[in-house]
Amino acid sequence: MSDSIESSESGSAWRELVDTLGGLDRSFTEGDRAVLDDRNLADGYRMLATTLGVAFDTYLFAEPSRPQFIELNTPFRRDRRWGGDNTDAWYHLCPVDERRRYRVSGNRGDSVYFSVTAYNEPAPGSWSDRVVRIVNDSDLDAAGSIDADGDFSFEIGPLPGMAVLVTRDYQVDPVAGRPVRWQIEALDEPDPIRHGDHETAAALRACAAWLRTMFAIVPLAVGARVEDTHALGHEVTQVANEFGEPYQVPDSNFGWSARDACYAYGSFVLGDDEALVVTHRPPPCRFWNMVVWNQFMGGHIVTDARVSVNGHTAVPNSDGSVTLVISQRPTAHPNSVSTVDYPRGNLAFRWFHADHVPARPDTRLVRRADAPTAVS
Repeated sequence: MSDSIESSESGSAWRELVDTLGGLDRSFTEGDRAVLDDRNLADGYRMLATTLGVAFDTYLFAEPSRPQFIELNTPFRRDRRWGGDNTDAWYHLCPVDERRRYRVSGNRGDSVYFSVTAYNEPAPGSWSDRVVRIVNDSDLDAAGSIDADGDFSFEIGPLPGMAVLVTRDYQVDPVAGRPVRWQIEALDEPDPIRHGDHETAAALRACAAWLRTMFAIVPLAVGARVEDTHALGHEVTQVANEFGEPYQVPDSNFGWSARDACYAYGSFVLGDDEALVVTHRPPPCRFWNMVVWNQFMGGHIVTDARVSVNGHTAVPNSDGSVTLVISQRPTAHPNSVSTVDYPRGNLAFRWFHADHVPARPDTRLVRRADAPTAVS
């Protein structure tokens, strides 16, 4: 190997990335966050591969002056189940340049809610901590920017701090529904293409930084069951089979959360003969759903099993509340949700454009044989 190759900046950065990958599995194999079952262990290694692919798309291969939307989450790609995915939505990502003007256009298809959010990047590879701008379909409707055929177009930028655009597209039925068709073009002359040593090294180091942050977040904690909490003799901040208080996302937040959404998170620990009965009263909103995750904020694709329920597919109770029955395998309830045999993992509610922050969902752990089989 020549001295120039051996001493190249990109070569050093590549070896740093490989070293980073070599140690990231300790986040889920050692210490307080070590996973306890073989499925979540295997998911950890799959998540390493998934997030490496996303990191390459975002930092290594992106050309902000020649923009392209790339798939971030989809209901159908097994290698894009990560970061808080759900089976009702498509997400796309496009790195951009804060100094440039872009035109975003497309067709809404059968989407019941779609948006584009611009996020900042405090440092190369670091996660966003601020929403720079959000444009959703309600804004476009109000501005007359969506025509009778569903075609839309708007401009964004230049915007100080804008580093990445993330699209959201929620569907009632992702199997049959037509997803939003997205296009983006830069309205200024592109930069010269330069894939040199310095640029490649910087991109690889950004990939490594992004991966380190991801695995500082996952695996998510799974709370102790109530009976385990009592045996420990001290309080546990997160209890399994319960949800935390719902909250509205602020402008300053960590990661790529949706500014116009409310969220509530929980975890489950279920025996083979148990079910978690969840009842909540959805506020008036554009869209809501509840999805099952593994401990890495990922799930199955939409054709594997029913791992989510949304406000259009859920059958409500007579009083307007909605009851879900969550268990390792499907039950007879019309709002049955499967964990696909996972004994433990995480749960997430989201509500878009809610009139108010929802009340905390109620949960009840029962024997699977005693779980309700019909709405009330």
